[in-house]
Amino acid sequence: MFELDKWQEIYSTVRKNKLRTFLTGFSVAWGIFMLILLLGSGSGLENGVKEQFKGGATNGVWISSGQTSIKYKGLKTGREIRFTNEDFKSVKTSVDGYDRISARLFLGNRLISFKKEYGSFFLSPCHPDYGFIKELEMTRGRFINNIDISEFRKVAVIGEKVKSTLFKGADSVPMGKYINISGVLFKVVGVFRDFSRNDDEQKRVYIPISTAQRVFKGENVINQISFTTGQASAEEADLMIRKSKSVLAKMHTFDIDDNRAINVWNKNEEVRKFRALFAGIRLFIWIIGLGTIIAGVVGVSNIMMIVVKERTKEIGIRKSLGATPWSIVALIMQEAIVITSFAGYIGLVLGVGLLELISKKMPPTEFFRNPEADFSVAVAATVLLILAGAVAGLFPAIKAARVNPVVALRDE
Repeated sequence: MFELDKWQEIYSTVRKNKLRTFLTGFSVAWGIFMLILLLGSGSGLENGVKEQFKGGATNGVWISSGQTSIKYKGLKTGREIRFTNEDFKSVKTSVDGYDRISARLFLGNRLISFKKEYGSFFLSPCHPDYGFIKELEMTRGRFINNIDISEFRKVAVIGEKVKSTLFKGADSVPMGKYINISGVLFKVVGVFRDFSRNDDEQKRVYIPISTAQRVFKGENVINQISFTTGQASAEEADLMIRKSKSVLAKMHTFDIDDNRAINVWNKNEEVRKFRALFAGIRLFIWIIGLGTIIAGVVGVSNIMMIVVKERTKEIGIRKSLGATPWSIVALIMQEAIVITSFAGYIGLVLGVGLLELISKKMPPTEFFRNPEADFSVAVAATVLLILAGAVAGLFPAIKAARVNPVVALRDE
């Protein structure tokens, strides 16, 4: 219920005690300001770390061949494990729950040319799904498709840095043109952008793995198998990896616990570690911020105790004229809520404003970028302000409600 008299009385009280009200509100404003600033800084750190994970699906798994380090079934250590197309097919048919899957062949840097322009670029044969696993953005044309694989087509998808090196001037549009890869002509069907922080990823050339095996290798060897785990939980993703290792261990006769026979990079696990780390950081920030706010609330509560003491006679007169205990409680709590909410809102606005200024003026660094306080934080801070004000005024209000009118009227 809106009562103009109460608001006028609160305004009159604040006006009479400007310095006291300012100092009381400042502690609350500072607490909210620091909370928003800390949360925004934590967000900036998290955004910076997320940037490091770009250039590959966060639910991706990469399995590469290696050398055995454990004796197994009479076989010596140091055996080289060489994956083949059969390994890829076995993993593809035996593992359930994956979203995308691809094999890769590492052919290293190759001399690639177009007319008089040339350069050394990394040749990376793969299956069509690898474009999704690597989260490539096609800026022109398309990525490799299944028909390219089945028909052994000589097509190539090049990175933006390959395009800028080989295709200039009148030939700046590479689509449909033929590049020379180690003496073999491949038709350019797409240009991609890789968001990985490693600039060399833009210097790759992807071609169908079936074509590469026939043209450059003459055999069915592959170097890596990668897949994404879709919406699988952490436990389900671990089971997929365990099943893949089991299939490969059986085909190549090595101990499934031999971590050097095959190398597994589980990006799911890395992401989980960082999520847990930043959950801890956010919890720490909230503890520090809440501690600062509580200090401000205690200050407001103490001031409201003084206000109650100063207005003891006034409260006694109100009660003697028929004011209910609840009306006294409501008056004191309303004043406390107004002071904390207004001061806290100022701190909230200043905190968000400073974060916006930092975000615009400060250039992104490797591990810190775009500090921000999202809408949910603002809502949580607003609710916190109201609760803080209510708590700050509760105990003084209860004390005021218990004032004995007779005793209060004798108060000097």
